[in-house]
Amino acid sequence: MEKGEATMSSWSPEGKQSPGSWEPHLCRILFLLLLFVVSAKGVTPDPNACLVFHSSNGSSISCQPPAKFPHYLPADTIYLATEFFNLTQMPADILQGIPNLQELHLSNNQLEDLSAKFLLPVPQLKVLDLTRNALKRLPPGLFKVSAALHTLVLKENRLDILDASWLRGLKALRHLDLSGNQLRTLPRKLLANFTDLHILDLGNNQLQTLPPDLLRGPLKLEWLHLEGNRLQVLEEGFLAPQPKLRYLFLNNNKLTTLAAGAFRGLQVLDMLDLSNNSLTSVPEGLWASLGKAAGNMKGGPVCSRHVRRRGGSGPQTQLVGAGPAERSAARGSPAPGQDHMHRGLRCL
Repeated sequence: MEKGEATMSSWSPEGKQSPGSWEPHLCRILFLLLLFVVSAKGVTPDPNACLVFHSSNGSSISCQPPAKFPHYLPADTIYLATEFFNLTQMPADILQGIPNLQELHLSNNQLEDLSAKFLLPVPQLKVLDLTRNALKRLPPGLFKVSAALHTLVLKENRLDILDASWLRGLKALRHLDLSGNQLRTLPRKLLANFTDLHILDLGNNQLQTLPPDLLRGPLKLEWLHLEGNRLQVLEEGFLAPQPKLRYLFLNNNKLTTLAAGAFRGLQVLDMLDLSNNSLTSVPEGLWASLGKAAGNMKGGPVCSRHVRRRGGSGPQTQLVGAGPAERSAARGSPAPGQDHMHRGLRCL
């Protein structure tokens, strides 16, 4: 094998492999790209075995049925994906002996709970993906040694409550995805220690209100997803702690009221989506509180789907200000069946 060449092979729990010598960028996209290249060359992996990508950085392993769930992992494993196995629990010792693991993908199983000691053997873990499982709770202490974890995805589980203590130990978190659960409320000071958080996704839950201090922890938040909830009011000052916010999604809620200073201080906002709410009017000066980000808004963003900066002099703002009914009402012609709700909608 020439230097610089990576190797990929089928793998079973009984076999051990020798690492190659090429240093890859370790991410799922590259792993899938490698699978595509191998397939294009006419190499057909054994469907009954896990796939392994070897490099000088370590081994990357992907297992899906009909392959057997792995009970042995190479000591140099840095990427592990075991998905679609419909497991209700993970084997207690699955992560033993792979201390350099950096990414763990366990999506599309049926995991109901995790042991508080589950992540103790992998202190270098950076990405944990638990999408589409059946988790209702997380054990306190789960992230006790997870100071390096920067991405936590709990999308589409069955969480109906959340306790701030469950996330204790996460010191480098940049991306937190709690979307698609059944959350009705959030605890106070949930994000108090996540100063480096860039992306927060709370979309498609059942939230009716938000703690006033929810955003007082992060210092660098850029993406905030609140769409698909049951929010009725956006309070004054709620977004004020996040002047660097660039993308704000509030669509598909039940918003009837926006405080006059709801968006005050959001000087670099690139996108605001308020579509499919129950807004009939907005307070005077609401859009002016966006500062330069609203510089091109003539009549307010409820009247315009996309507002872009001109001449590069200010932030580019794409404002999706209203759904079809709201936009029709703003033009003075409510959509059929919406007269009672939207006749009074106006751009101030």
